[in-house]
Amino acid sequence: MSDKGMMEKEEIFSKVLRAGRRTYFFDVRATRADDYYLTITESKKFTNDDGSFFYKKHKIYLYKEDFAGFNEILQEMTDFILNEKGEEVISERHQKDFKKEYETSENGEAQGVSPEKFTDVSFDDI
Repeated sequence: MSDKGMMEKEEIFSKVLRAGRRTYFFDVRATRADDYYLTITESKKFTNDDGSFFYKKHKIYLYKEDFAGFNEILQEMTDFILNEKGEEVISERHQKDFKKEYETSENGEAQGVSPEKFTDVSFDDI
């Protein structure tokens, strides 16, 4: 099969979900027998010390015979997480709390931070 024929088969249907440093690709592909299956690819961006970056990818192949079971378990797991922890993203809540706690006034003094939160450290102890 030519490269052009293969590319046409691979581009049956696709959707992309961008989520911060992660991107999820949902692609419908065809088997050699011209049946369809789903690939889900997670691509995560990483930065090297020199500022250059690279991506790590993980892929799941999901076939029609597994759709019902996969959907059922995925729905059960997502419902469990949302029921237990709600829809708010915890890391965002902690970011808000951190910003409130360490906001500074115009003269540069910390606001809302009590002295009890700091530890008295002597460099002789180190």
